[in-house]
Amino acid sequence: MQLLRDFYTGKTVLVTGHTGFKGSWLVELLHSLGARVVGYALPPEGEPPLFEVLHTAQRCDPHVIGDVSNLPLLREVVADTRPDVVFHLAAQSLVRRSYREPVGTWAVNTLGTVHLLEALRSLTRRCAAVVITTDKVYENPETGTAFAESDPLGGYDPYSASKAAAELVVASYRRSFYTPVGAEPTLCVASARSGNVIGGGDTTEDRIVPDFFRALATGQPLYLRCPTATRPWQHVLEPLVGYLQLAAGLHATPERYSKAYNFGPDTSQEATVEHLVQAAIVQWGSGSYQSEPEPQGPHEAQRLQLDSSLARRELGWHPRYDWETALGLTLAWHRASDKPATTQAQIADYLALLG
Repeated sequence: MQLLRDFYTGKTVLVTGHTGFKGSWLVELLHSLGARVVGYALPPEGEPPLFEVLHTAQRCDPHVIGDVSNLPLLREVVADTRPDVVFHLAAQSLVRRSYREPVGTWAVNTLGTVHLLEALRSLTRRCAAVVITTDKVYENPETGTAFAESDPLGGYDPYSASKAAAELVVASYRRSFYTPVGAEPTLCVASARSGNVIGGGDTTEDRIVPDFFRALATGQPLYLRCPTATRPWQHVLEPLVGYLQLAAGLHATPERYSKAYNFGPDTSQEATVEHLVQAAIVQWGSGSYQSEPEPQGPHEAQRLQLDSSLARRELGWHPRYDWETALGLTLAWHRASDKPATTQAQIADYLALLG
């Protein structure tokens, strides 16, 4: 933990997508490490958005409402703030929405990544940029094998394919612009692929834990469209700390860390959607569900698993929580009356585990 604090204290960190669920947690995490955070994103979604619950705008200097499709504004923010580190989280992150809005999904996820990297090309000092994609970037034959970074990229739906394309954008920019032979690179780029995250404050549509709480609020059962689907569940702080470690290493030694990394739970930590919901009902003490598969619904992967041995070996990163502990922390956050204090306490407890 001290290594992270030593690196991030006083650093200027640009976070795109800081109004989202993961972005809000990341801003809190960076603030606790002493960084100056610059936020750039669209207005928050959800009710109530975690961004507003945590007063995240007050953590940012500045807090900018902007679209990654707006290249002139991105260039202006980069020129004005001159970030040391960038975490690119801004995205259309929902599979089912991507079927309804394919053009917008590709525009944000793929071309938005191009715009960010173009804006960063003007920097004249060292900057480490970590582009966040997803565990769904891989070609998935549904064999149950954990995906490694060297596996082929693919993507069935517009969301997954647009994120796989963003990985190609990162690789192309890295090779074309950021590795001059015999010169000191100013901008260094890596990508991070993480599994499904859970944690306090997520209100996103079509996600199982937010859907659980929405069902509780209405007194209705939670309807499971894919009860047997498995996902690499992990607490939101797990991959976020991995991103921080990756950016710190990338800034110091770009020739070693300028590549893609997986951040997922242990391969033994596999649970179906139904299993997760059953555990949530037991831990919360109430709730119910019904299985209602959608045979004519849009395609969604049934099985996802990541091989994170590269991050373990090169970054020293590994998960600290099993999925049941992650679920317990999520439910404890929702029970708490003081959400900002609970968020800070959970961050402090996690950082303490890093030693």
